[in-house]
Amino acid sequence: MLERSEAPLCTAFDLAILDLDGVVYVGRDAVPGAPDHLDRARDSGMRLAFITNNAARTPEQVAEHLRDLGVAAGADDVVTSAQAAARMLVDRLGAGASVALLGGPGLEQAIREEKLVPVGIEDAADAVVTGYGPDVLWRDIMRAGVRIRDGLWWVASNADLTIPTEFGLAPGHGVLVETLRRFAGRGPDIAGKPEKALFSETVRRVGGRHPLMVGDRLDTDIAGARAAGMPSLLVLTGVTGLPELVAAEPEERPTYLSADLGGMRTAHPVPEHSDTESRLPGWCASVDGGALSVDRDGSGDGSIDDWWRVVADAAWRFRDRASRCVDVTRLAIPAPGSGVLAE
Repeated sequence: MLERSEAPLCTAFDLAILDLDGVVYVGRDAVPGAPDHLDRARDSGMRLAFITNNAARTPEQVAEHLRDLGVAAGADDVVTSAQAAARMLVDRLGAGASVALLGGPGLEQAIREEKLVPVGIEDAADAVVTGYGPDVLWRDIMRAGVRIRDGLWWVASNADLTIPTEFGLAPGHGVLVETLRRFAGRGPDIAGKPEKALFSETVRRVGGRHPLMVGDRLDTDIAGARAAGMPSLLVLTGVTGLPELVAAEPEERPTYLSADLGGMRTAHPVPEHSDTESRLPGWCASVDGGALSVDRDGSGDGSIDDWWRVVADAAWRFRDRASRCVDVTRLAIPAPGSGVLAE
């Protein structure tokens, strides 16, 4: 269940590991308020690291995109699944090993930076590494599949089934991973979320003794943080909405919850609860006949973050008790900014 933080998260933790799409930006635009929230968290002494499962872009390209949106970031603040994959390879094979490369420029740069030697897909190699690349050829995919089937060690940057594009969600690298897995009869070692490698590589590169994962996806950001033994903050500016939140499995539930990155700068209370109700000042969530409702309780103005917290608390307790999801079809989410307590 949700946990309490008496101090603002930006002072309770010394490193925020931030997912990008749905957290810092959506498409080409910054999430409203995100640059300011991040600046103020950094001003409090918190380090910021920006991570991505996209192995095609280099850290500098990602940092440039962030700067264009008003977010202060350098290449050293960005960690990609390509870098995590390169770390896995060099740790096992050592510098100078030959790696058959199937991916984009970001993956090639990461391989070279670890003193590994990228080679063609048909060349002699100690391993094969794959990542998203829009110009990957089918003939190279076929050759990689045969080599993997024949026993060549395979590292995949990530297994995301979708990737956001200018024209909407498109098939991601995970589709290729599944194709190769089915053909070869065995899968890869995966570097990106929700596996541990990307989290470990981020801490290694950026530093921090008490990291906090900040994400918008339950199945990668939050589940990955749990698998890495790391607390997490779920923000509701991306793919997770009300239906997904109330249906979260225990391994997908965040440590903290807020509507947006403003939650990095606040303390986090936990609801008081009984068998039928969850309460925070201003809100009371209850389940009747399997349906969830939230009412004003008159004890406070009620913040939007606390609304989400009582919803999550009541819904998850019901799910764990009844082994089914609560009904939220009649539950109205407060409009952004309504009833939010002033700082």
